[in-house]
Amino acid sequence: MNTVERIAPALQRQGRVEGKRVLLVGGGAPEEGWSNGKAAAVLYAREGARVVVADRDAAAAERCVAAIRAEGFEASAARADITSSDDLERLATQARDEMGGIDILHNNVGIAETGGPVETSEDSWRRVVEVNQTGIFLACKHVLPVMDAQGKGAIVNIGSVASLRWIGFPYVAYTASKAAVMAMTQNIALQYADRGIRANCVLPGLMDTPMIRAPLTASYGGDVDDMIATRNRTSPTGKMGDAWDTAHAALFLASDDARYVNGTHIIVDGGLSARCA
Repeated sequence: MNTVERIAPALQRQGRVEGKRVLLVGGGAPEEGWSNGKAAAVLYAREGARVVVADRDAAAAERCVAAIRAEGFEASAARADITSSDDLERLATQARDEMGGIDILHNNVGIAETGGPVETSEDSWRRVVEVNQTGIFLACKHVLPVMDAQGKGAIVNIGSVASLRWIGFPYVAYTASKAAVMAMTQNIALQYADRGIRANCVLPGLMDTPMIRAPLTASYGGDVDDMIATRNRTSPTGKMGDAWDTAHAALFLASDDARYVNGTHIIVDGGLSARCA
């Protein structure tokens, strides 16, 4: 059973974010397959939210919105570069004005470049940190005033188990940036806890999404099929997770079911990070 079949549009709708207004940054849909951002955007819409999908690639954002509208739900697309403070300030204003507020900020943007401290170029380090760490800071910086004025809001940041564990190959910039996301999320959560605003992280493990193919294949010997087989074997379940697993964890954290969950993270890795060898 593939991932589209196991979460068919007609199934599992419970209205868990009914009437919520979601700004999802990094929701651009790939030409094929389900990214974490696309799955989350579609799932929020299926569960009753109105969604603004933002991405640096305007066409990718439109593809995600088209998938949502094809199921009869409401969404709109916006172009924004997460490394640009001006873009994100404009995005926050656009989403607030279009939806009448922002109840959920979902930060999904992330890039992966491999290498240890010696192999990683300074340009690569800066690029990964600028996107994965500074970008989330900027998104929160410009959306938090909207939530603060409302007296409510939930932030879901997508991290990685690479922030907790060595995952088999050097990944220094990615690991550092994702660890920073966890710390930043906790800091925001405690600062804004008495203002009705929560912030939490999802930490995906080995996931089978379009993102892993180009940047990670070389680290597994250069063959995509071998990489996928190796990652499946590495998972305690015998198979990697997928974008829907990440999306369902995010949905919980964004929903009122998690109203007393704040400043923490949910690990979605099939038990990988609990293994000692």
